Amino acid sequence: QLQLVESGGGLVQAGGSLRLSCAASGRAFSSYRMGWFRQAPGKEREFVAAISWSGGTTRYVDSVKGRFTISRDNAKNTVYLQMSSLKPEDTAVYYCAAESSSYIELRVRINEYDYWGQGTQVTVSS
Repeated sequence: QLQLVESGGGLVQAGGSLRLSCAASGRAFSSYRMGWFRQAPGKEREFVAAISWSGGTTRYVDSVKGRFTISRDNAKNTVYLQMSSLKPEDTAVYYCAAESSSYIELRVRINEYDYWGQGTQVTVSS
């Protein structure tokens, strides 16, 4: 089992920045590839970013490229999502997730992730 706890959400003005953290406990964190997803009110949960075991490979949804950065610190069992130039359309509950597949490409589908956090609210005001 892997437990994930997100933090760092809040209310920010458009153009501002936030850094989300996801702390993991339980089984070996470094053996999991990590992802961030988000779910806006009335919408389906969507992929935002993913990172490889070592942190050397990342993947982003087009709408956040150049604005968001995913990173991880395996010594601290934590994955981060640095969000800059935030827009009102970034408002959502943000979830971190973990998967342990052996696919070469980082995964983007919800059902490919094994463990999920409870989510943290990010609200961007215009």
